[in-house]
Amino acid sequence: MERHVTFQLKTEFIALSQLLKAVDFADSGADAKHILLDGGVTVNGEPENRRGRKIRPGDVVRMPNGDSIRVL
Repeated sequence: MERHVTFQLKTEFIALSQLLKAVDFADSGADAKHILLDGGVTVNGEPENRRGRKIRPGDVVRMPNGDSIRVL
């Protein structure tokens, strides 16, 4: 079952790997790294594999399994 999560930022941005951990899509930084290296993650429809990608309000992250995160 797909999960669609909304995440409220408290700062200007969050690193993609930190976001994946914050919403429990990754158990650890190493897990986030492997998810991103395996491919299929997109940010605003564009493929992304950089753990440090700055995610800002308005961005939408989609996982290969259909899960998504909308950042506010």
